[in-house]
Amino acid sequence: MLNSFEDVLNEAVQCKKCRLWESRTNVVFGEGNLNSKIMLIGEAPGLNEDREGRPFVGQAGKMLNETLLKAAGLERKDVYITNVVKCRPPKNREPFEDEIDACFPYLNIQIQFIKPKIIITLGNIATSTLFRKFNLKLAPMNQIHGKVFNVSTLSYGSIKIIPSYHPATALYNPRVLSLMVDDWKQIGEIIKSFA
Repeated sequence: MLNSFEDVLNEAVQCKKCRLWESRTNVVFGEGNLNSKIMLIGEAPGLNEDREGRPFVGQAGKMLNETLLKAAGLERKDVYITNVVKCRPPKNREPFEDEIDACFPYLNIQIQFIKPKIIITLGNIATSTLFRKFNLKLAPMNQIHGKVFNVSTLSYGSIKIIPSYHPATALYNPRVLSLMVDDWKQIGEIIKSFA
């Protein structure tokens, strides 16, 4: 029986529910403000995250911290950050469907515990996973980024889901960066309405 957030973390650290445990260095459970109204959900840990056991600490994390969060008037300490999958897929490949399914119960508990008012999905995997969970109609990221999707469930209450490009996208495609910054400025305005 899991009685606390710490119990869930301790279970996740020992998890062997899918093949990813075989090659991981660390489980990257998540970090940040457990009382935050804002939750960021990415895809999976990368090499740096696997080494440090923390989400978004590589180049994409730097982009998130120094450009995107700043555009929204936020700092990293203001939000809770996690991933759909808590262990690094080999060679940074996308997680397989069965890996996402095996790991989703941890994310489910994180959402229930934190009770965010806004979930920002970072990239296609996080967006498609959450859209499936909430029975939302998925469309390509270039059509839905920055848009607000309102959902309400017994488990989570009312949440605004805002899809965003993954921060790494701006590293490989600088043209997307201005779109992302505009999205995050808008996210900042939405967050102010909760203050």
